Amino acid sequence: MEKEEKLKILRQKIEMVDGKILRLLDDRAKIAMDVGKLKTEGKMDFYDPQREGEILAGLTQKNTVAFPQKALQSVFREIISACRSLEVELTVAYLGPAASYTHLASVKHFGNSIHALSQETIEKVFEAVESKKVGYGVVPVENSTEGAVDRTLDVIAESKLAICGEVLLRISHHLLSQTGTRKDIQEIYSHPQAFGQCRGWLMKNFPNTPLIEATSTAKAAEIAAREGKTAAIASSFAAERYGLNVIESRIEDDYYNYTRFLILGEHSPRRTGNDKTSILFSIPHAPGTLYQVLKIFSERRINLTKIESRPMRGKPWEYVFFVDIEGHMTDRPVDEAVSELKKTVLLTKLLGSYPKVSFEAAES
Repeated sequence: MEKEEKLKILRQKIEMVDGKILRLLDDRAKIAMDVGKLKTEGKMDFYDPQREGEILAGLTQKNTVAFPQKALQSVFREIISACRSLEVELTVAYLGPAASYTHLASVKHFGNSIHALSQETIEKVFEAVESKKVGYGVVPVENSTEGAVDRTLDVIAESKLAICGEVLLRISHHLLSQTGTRKDIQEIYSHPQAFGQCRGWLMKNFPNTPLIEATSTAKAAEIAAREGKTAAIASSFAAERYGLNVIESRIEDDYYNYTRFLILGEHSPRRTGNDKTSILFSIPHAPGTLYQVLKIFSERRINLTKIESRPMRGKPWEYVFFVDIEGHMTDRPVDEAVSELKKTVLLTKLLGSYPKVSFEAAES
């Protein structure tokens, strides 16, 4: 009885703390509504990634107690998202059906309190933002094992939109079905990339089971939700969305399997001090031209985090280069490098500057 009495007292303490948290959340929500009124009067942007990043970073630094660091960011990201929704309903377009990995990336970046709109193609995500149907768009741009998403690079080369953020998501695949039992599985659905990323596990565990391609992992989950003898390889997010049971978790062959997503908007956010800038350029066919371009960044000690080439549309055997560099476009070294770059190449396009995301953030 003594332990039961102590447990009862501890639970009462938890309820008291929960009550305090609830009252503080109400106070925060009221302040957010006042902020929204001021932003409306001043015709200011409701979404400020720099400010939201500063809040999360500040809380992370202050957190020296028992509450888990990763959970802290997740909790406050949702608090920020919910309070932002009291200022304005943020609309976001994403690639694929509900519960796709791009949908998950959207929620990870903006929180759950958004109006998320599914789009069938990458082009339609861009069109939704360009037509002001939504405020922001989310598209995949590269995977750590499969490489660049060429369609995203091709479309962004011709778009007037800016990159205003990035999301790094660790891709973890799960085997899902209605029953959650292996013996019931007669066929497995998923996207071709997911099959490729789980090839070793599938050969070992389901060597004779037909693998049927779907347009996305989320679509595979939708099919499995309708058909009892069918399994899907998809995310835990999709399992929750479609009411499926997990047969086996984390069946990907490579644990370090990440996808990077871009946040698209009308303009880039302000400098945070920990930023990345994306640039597109094309060069003439002359010996040493690419070397001269790279030298521009090297001389200013600017780190290149990515370089990718794509064929130019309508110009056979000519290419454009996509480069990600560390720093914001307003930083003096970056500004000088871009100015010098314009003198050297045929075409230069600044795609945007945005807060840089770490691998640690991909796990939170």
